[in-house]
Amino acid sequence: MRGMVGIRSTATRYARPEKGCKRLIQREVVRITGLCGSLRLNGFTKKALSVALTGATESGAVTQLIDLGEYDLPFCNGETGEMYRGSPGVRRLRQNVGMANGIILATPSYHGTISGVLKNALDLLSTREFDGKVVGFIGVSGDRVSGASALATLRTIGKALHAHVIPSEVWIYDAASAFAANGFLRDDATAQRVREVGQKVVRLTQMLVSKEARDLLGLWENAD
Repeated sequence: MRGMVGIRSTATRYARPEKGCKRLIQREVVRITGLCGSLRLNGFTKKALSVALTGATESGAVTQLIDLGEYDLPFCNGETGEMYRGSPGVRRLRQNVGMANGIILATPSYHGTISGVLKNALDLLSTREFDGKVVGFIGVSGDRVSGASALATLRTIGKALHAHVIPSEVWIYDAASAFAANGFLRDDATAQRVREVGQKVVRLTQMLVSKEARDLLGLWENAD
């Protein structure tokens, strides 16, 4: 069906120089990682995140969808990060998120806020994995009233982790009605908005990972 967006493979591909450039510009590879805050195998959160990552691949990024159910993470108990080094899941999560240039966080709404599994994963991470990176948010809920508070929580977390949060977050209400049985979003405009989260994370990340941007940020941070 024309215009409908569904789950596409997050197989990696490399960015190519834009057409029309007067000279060939080799862009640095941008890696975007999506954290799925739902453990449901075929849940609406994962479907929405897959659409956002499709937008990222369309913009030339290498993408990865992290299914937290595959990481066997312990509960964070507030101890220092050193005690979790014995957990293969924590090590793998920190490595995968740490390698990303940009991150998309996706969550369902549970009791008006983000899911416990996503919050626990974020508690096991730190500014080491997020500092200075571009972060986008998407979420889903079964009603029409619980998205605002969950998005506010994600923005607070993003600020605490020293990330650059894009303003174009998307919340999908009435998820059971928003998605068709084949996994496609029924509404073209909603699908485009979700895709644009991934696209905007890539565009801003490309700006920040360029040598010129790094040099400018270095001058700014070292200014008297």
